[in-house]
Amino acid sequence: MNLLQVVSRDEWLAARKELLAREKELTWQRDALAAERRRLPMVRIEKEYVFEGPDGEASLVDLFEGRRQLIVYHFMFSPEWDEGYPSCSAGAEEISHGLLKHLHVRDTTFVYVSRAPLVKIEAYKASKGWTFPWYSSYDSDFNYGFHVTLDEAVTPVEYNYRTKAEHEQVGSDVYAEIDQPIERPGRSCFLREGDSVFHTYPDYATPAGSRRSVAHTTSSMRQRSVGRRTGRSLRVVRPRRAARSPTSRRREP
Repeated sequence: MNLLQVVSRDEWLAARKELLAREKELTWQRDALAAERRRLPMVRIEKEYVFEGPDGEASLVDLFEGRRQLIVYHFMFSPEWDEGYPSCSAGAEEISHGLLKHLHVRDTTFVYVSRAPLVKIEAYKASKGWTFPWYSSYDSDFNYGFHVTLDEAVTPVEYNYRTKAEHEQVGSDVYAEIDQPIERPGRSCFLREGDSVFHTYPDYATPAGSRRSVAHTTSSMRQRSVGRRTGRSLRVVRPRRAARSPTSRRREP
């Protein structure tokens, strides 16, 4: 095994202080970017989306469960599959009762939405022992409207704010020899004022990108909504993230 360079304590301290200065600079840049994110405008949701859940049909407003903020995780689960996609399943293992409780305290509801029929979702959910809210968009064009199901036969495809042609220009493999429709992961955040719903900060997972935690997105949403009402940004303590469960990788069905 190759060891790192061994130096004196003074040399180590000098190197550590140099790195610390760069770390601080990155922190300031990240804080500035977060402030810009909180100032992003919103889009009013005009379309009526209908989902199916354990209690029957539900509207987008119903998914809020009376709270002011909503995080929808687009769980990759095609109607043709018998189980959810492994990477989404690994992330779902992190959604504990305690995390949901922390989100609820912050006036935020977290739900999963998949295109698979509810009967498949319920069966897979039960096999995993999960208890979080999970809705089916099987009879809705919700997935297509939010560009997490890509199918040119339904609507022009777009992912991570790029068209198919733009992805091909940069050599992206998002469409690489995969038959459509293509399921993709993502996270969409919404704010509710009465019966009006607004799309706020979307967070699509790029194929080679890292996933942001639910708590991180919630913190950004909370700061946005509070800042909009008071004219200032607040620092919110984020709930801890549960340990990630290992999972095997497989090709998309």
